[in-house]
Amino acid sequence: MIHKGTQQIETPNLILRRVSIDDADAMFRNWAADREVTKFLSWPPHESVEKTRMLLDIWSKDYEHENFYQWFIVLKEIGEPIGNISVVGLEDDIASAEIGYCIGRFWWGRGIVAEALTAVIKYLFDEVGMNRICACHDPKNPNSGAVMRKCGMTYEGTLRAAYRNNTGICDKTYYSILYSEWKESK
Repeated sequence: MIHKGTQQIETPNLILRRVSIDDADAMFRNWAADREVTKFLSWPPHESVEKTRMLLDIWSKDYEHENFYQWFIVLKEIGEPIGNISVVGLEDDIASAEIGYCIGRFWWGRGIVAEALTAVIKYLFDEVGMNRICACHDPKNPNSGAVMRKCGMTYEGTLRAAYRNNTGICDKTYYSILYSEWKESK
């Protein structure tokens, strides 16, 4: 496994790219301040664009590390970020990455997150050399699990009362895909 950091990825409809402090207004407006978007996430909605700016400043500095993977999901047709996707957990000793994502409510149900996740899976397997990629969701948010299944991930199990999000203590449902499974499906 060779960490390569957050490189730009292009798909038919998206550009996955590094964040910029100049994106603060779009992030705040499109998803970070929306209580519906953050309902099943562990971080609260942003109360001000200044909070968004501070987070983007931290992420921008984190790009110095080759094992930092944080992309904005930019919809080509509008040219601005509408969500983000990132590696939220790394286990180098087993070449495993956990992915997290969110997208603005206006773009839900359009296949955008599945397109982004498919591209990130491909990048992490082909370019970085991961062996296992996983993601999890609150079972009360079944659409997130549908995205994982659409991307070829397999249900692994549900940990009961194992997480806290903005709804309180919740279950945590895991999906994963192994490099061997991904390669065989291509």
